[in-house]
Amino acid sequence: MKFLREITGGVCAPLGFKAGGIHCGIRKNKEKKDFALILSEVPCSAAGVYTQNLVKGAPVVVTKRNLANGIAQAVICNSGNANTCNADGEQVAEEMCALVSKVAGIASEDVIVASTGVIGLPLDIKPMADGIDNLYAALGLNSDAAAEAIMTTDTVPKSVAVEFTLGGKVCHIGAIAKGVGMICPNMATTLIFITSDVAISPEMLQKALSEDVKTSFNMVSIDGDQSTNDTCCILANGLAENEKIVEAGADFTAFKKALHHCTVKLSKMIAKDGEGATKLIECNVKGAKTSKIAKNVAKSVIKSSLVKAAMFGADANWGRVLCAIGYAGEPVDVNKIDVSFRSAAGNLPVCENGSGIPFDEDFAKKVLSRDEVQINVDLKSGGCKASAWGCDLTYDYVKINGDYRT
Repeated sequence: MKFLREITGGVCAPLGFKAGGIHCGIRKNKEKKDFALILSEVPCSAAGVYTQNLVKGAPVVVTKRNLANGIAQAVICNSGNANTCNADGEQVAEEMCALVSKVAGIASEDVIVASTGVIGLPLDIKPMADGIDNLYAALGLNSDAAAEAIMTTDTVPKSVAVEFTLGGKVCHIGAIAKGVGMICPNMATTLIFITSDVAISPEMLQKALSEDVKTSFNMVSIDGDQSTNDTCCILANGLAENEKIVEAGADFTAFKKALHHCTVKLSKMIAKDGEGATKLIECNVKGAKTSKIAKNVAKSVIKSSLVKAAMFGADANWGRVLCAIGYAGEPVDVNKIDVSFRSAAGNLPVCENGSGIPFDEDFAKKVLSRDEVQINVDLKSGGCKASAWGCDLTYDYVKINGDYRT
């Protein structure tokens, strides 16, 4: 790879993709878009990862079935209703795919379908059936509109795109995501739709995505709850005309690097926009004996409600960090652990070899009052490292989830 740089365009940055989003009437607030479509000019290699919650949204079931052959050409998604725990859920999800087939002239089995919102409420197909013509007409270089249409309690749309080269051919990856609550995944987080113009086989695309989520979306936790509708899908249409990736090698490595740049960027966006959040928390663990230890320690710290509350109050309560490390279930030497906090205001060491060290409380307040804070942990027992992302726990999180349904 000669270069990799961020560009604009989201899911429309890759060649051959259009997107759009409108309000069709699922959500009561007419100012909020609630219906999104992403469409490729040609069929794509496709791959996905999904929630491992035993309670799965009907769209997850239908999408997994549609992607069994590794081919897709479109994504249809609504917000405002998760279409989960409904007797007719799969039928409605299949009808959503049929709507795309009707307007785009593609097979309904080549459609990825997703829904997000309240669980347990029937989803009426009528608003979407009435709105599909307008949604199709809205297709264009409108990634931002699609990103808005898949939002629920998100406060900002989440989008990223990169440009890079494979074998002298300019290639692109673009992505949008939603999700700021009910996030502690065991696969991927919330809804993420990724597009690319790279030529790659479905098998290698699935391999790249399945490997990537382990160190990107799987390392995000907002509140310790795993959603029923989590879906992360990628479409690659091959229009960049690179030599098709069908096995591991330099091009596959370069593709994975570009993909990981996008997924980590989105992971941080999701964490920073956590429900009620005022700051992004990043836990970086190094010096672990194994990658598994590093990952589990980082996630344990990020998931701790007491650590999250301390970050909200800008309280340098490093003992809570050690507490979270201690119950991570990993064999770490607690007498070797160093901990420090870092932000744009500076670096604050607070613990060495498992014991506290003196620090200035006023400076600590400045460091932890910034909107992005790192918790850096050195286990001093090996050469493996990992990062996890989360947010602080605020009063507003309870307010949002206390009346989410109403």
